[in-house]
Amino acid sequence: MALPKYITFNKHNQQMITVLFFCHLIWGLALVAFCSVGQRMSPEIPWLTAIFLALQLYSAAQLLLPALLLEQEKRSRGFYFFWFSIMVLTLLLINKISIVGIWQLPLVGVKSGLLLFTGTLIGTVLARFVNKLWEVIPICIAMALADLFSWWLGPTANFAKEIEQYYLAPVGSPPLIDIVLVKLALPNATSLVPVFGISDWIMVAFFVNVSQHYAINDNLLGLSGAGSATGTLRSRYLPVAVVALFTAVILAQSSGLFIPVLPLIATMMLLWYAVHQLRSGQSTD
Repeated sequence: MALPKYITFNKHNQQMITVLFFCHLIWGLALVAFCSVGQRMSPEIPWLTAIFLALQLYSAAQLLLPALLLEQEKRSRGFYFFWFSIMVLTLLLINKISIVGIWQLPLVGVKSGLLLFTGTLIGTVLARFVNKLWEVIPICIAMALADLFSWWLGPTANFAKEIEQYYLAPVGSPPLIDIVLVKLALPNATSLVPVFGISDWIMVAFFVNVSQHYAINDNLLGLSGAGSATGTLRSRYLPVAVVALFTAVILAQSSGLFIPVLPLIATMMLLWYAVHQLRSGQSTD
């Protein structure tokens, strides 16, 4: 039976979302190969962890390209509430699946792929509500302060300790916060380990889409995201927001400290937009 029109997408968006879904599924399964290689390597090799993370995040950046081709559709709040509920319910249900043995690692990879898929769609939708470029300034300030206060006075630091303790000595069920953590492969790790949260990837997708909407080239390898998506350089997309995320993760890995990611992403993107505006001499309208 066909879904009602008020919760369906147009044909083009259906195709793009299908492409996004299967690309994220393949990416999640590819993490298994990264993990298998990493199990045979020593973390003492200089820059090995950075190389592993760079390859996985670079490949994840390519998954943002189909999202840039999504067409904007006028939708009600009910539409967004319906699909947001479906995505949350799907994530909860898949995390209820418990498999041991050879299929456990692929399941963890698929979960990470679904988290990225969800984050990409949410970030893409949120970017549609930015009517003027200057509106990203209060958004950046708000998200940076919220992340900092959560890390300093709120629950984030406690969550980080719970996750660290669980993965050092995994006994029983993982903490509830584990559901929203994207797991990647690291050298000498026997399984995928949590590296960043879904909120971080939501903001990555958000800034990628804002940059495209306002024709700001955020691609450090040449073409803008939109150009990369429609052109021949499909595997050469490295947005500033992904580099900011990579930088925060590397700082956390090298220092052994929990470092809030959102303030760093917000700072780098504001600086990038400011430089763009100074160069173009255009108004932020």
